Amino acid sequence: MQAASSAWQAHTQRVAQNIRRRVLDYVIRNNGGYLSQACSGAEILATLYTRIMNLGPSRAPMIPAPFPGVPSAHNPNFFNGALYNGAPEPHRDRFFFSPAHYALVLYATLIEVGRMSPEGLELFNQDGSTVEMIGAEHSPGIETTTGSLGQCLSQAGGVALARKLKGETGRVWVMLSDGEFQEGQTWEAFAALAFHKLDNVGVYVDVNGFQCDGKMDTVMQIEPLHARLESFGAAVYEAEGHDMEQLAALATLAHASKPLVVLARTDPAHGIEILRARAPKYHYVRFQDETERAQYRDWLEEMNVIDTS
Repeated sequence: MQAASSAWQAHTQRVAQNIRRRVLDYVIRNNGGYLSQACSGAEILATLYTRIMNLGPSRAPMIPAPFPGVPSAHNPNFFNGALYNGAPEPHRDRFFFSPAHYALVLYATLIEVGRMSPEGLELFNQDGSTVEMIGAEHSPGIETTTGSLGQCLSQAGGVALARKLKGETGRVWVMLSDGEFQEGQTWEAFAALAFHKLDNVGVYVDVNGFQCDGKMDTVMQIEPLHARLESFGAAVYEAEGHDMEQLAALATLAHASKPLVVLARTDPAHGIEILRARAPKYHYVRFQDETERAQYRDWLEEMNVIDTS
């Protein structure tokens, strides 16, 4: 039993490390990208995909197809990015990805768990591609367009309510960023989840404490987040967000008649220490000059050496 436990943790840790490495490589080659989101969110996504969620095999092409046009009754070619998470079968889970600016991190995750080809990442942010910088409902792994943040949980809650009414046993998992608690719709969604007793919903929050304008508590304070969520009717637990065993264990706790919320306290420079020089402006990396890009390239090479040693 101990050996099996160690095996999944080692595999999931490798997935998380490779997510960070893949995102860092992209940012270096393209002089830009959302890098701190990979630092803070890698273990959350790796644990969701390898340990927590009950997803079916991907039903999408390994290399994502071009944008098929907006969905409509007159567009038979439209497809949904949730196909990368398998078919929406009654006993299977469904995943709703809210922080659309984390899309590069999600695509890297899909690659590391074998749901998308590495070549697909070369389509990132290209004209006509579904592998968008800010993911939408046609982007790999994304079921719904989530607006400018704060809208996904409401949509996921509607799906969860429908699934409960239909007697489906699959759960609805949601990933949020902490900045979304500055949006009123997020709180309205939690009120609705509690009112309808939607205990088939599990929410993992990347609480890294930073947003585009700097530290969260200097822009708009959201704490005490734990107590506030409990007052809205959620079953709330806290985890060290880079501890995969904690993240996985909390998904199994009973939370009858309440949505489950895991506040994963994370570090926006975890695993890429060189990023700390940019604090508190972690949100997006654009290199100041070739000297800085070379420093990040050296860091990537060091990560590669450590991994093969």
